[in-house]
Amino acid sequence: MLRPYYNKIGIEAGCDEAGRGCLAGPVFAAAVVLPNDFYHPLLNDSKKISEKVRNKLRPIIEQEALAFAVAKVSPKQIDKINILQASFKAMHLAINKLSIEPNLLLIDGNRFEPFKKLEHVCIIQGDGKYASIAAASILAKTYRDDYMLKMAKQFPQYGWEKNKGYGTKMHRDAVKQYGLTKHHRLSFSMG
Repeated sequence: MLRPYYNKIGIEAGCDEAGRGCLAGPVFAAAVVLPNDFYHPLLNDSKKISEKVRNKLRPIIEQEALAFAVAKVSPKQIDKINILQASFKAMHLAINKLSIEPNLLLIDGNRFEPFKKLEHVCIIQGDGKYASIAAASILAKTYRDDYMLKMAKQFPQYGWEKNKGYGTKMHRDAVKQYGLTKHHRLSFSMG
């Protein structure tokens, strides 16, 4: 079961990103401040639940959260500063947009670039441990998926409605056949 908070005193924001390992599209990040007593039986790491469940949870999270924000960093910016820095930047942008300033950031992963003077703690696989990080993972993933579905209509040959920009065989084959779009990350090795 997900833990409701890291430290009961203070305001915590869970942060996570989506789309780090993609060939195309922005990296998205979300920051979510949940009430200490928030609980939903379906809430989990976005990778462990179906798209249908993620889409069901998104409006619940948005309605129940004390504050939430989502931000993105473009493929052009990713190529300029690298994907790790772009992930941190997307998280910083999301945290900065929160309507409530947290005093502790729960970061999914093992590294983070400090933001302002806010205390943070990095939690490996945190999206499967803390409710606020799981909620952030769901928002980042669903917002990114929605964005890639829109892009898929403009560039149907890449199958983004199915692969969401990840490097599936179909996507890699399409890149070989049709070349790159402005939405592709030039810094990502096709291997």
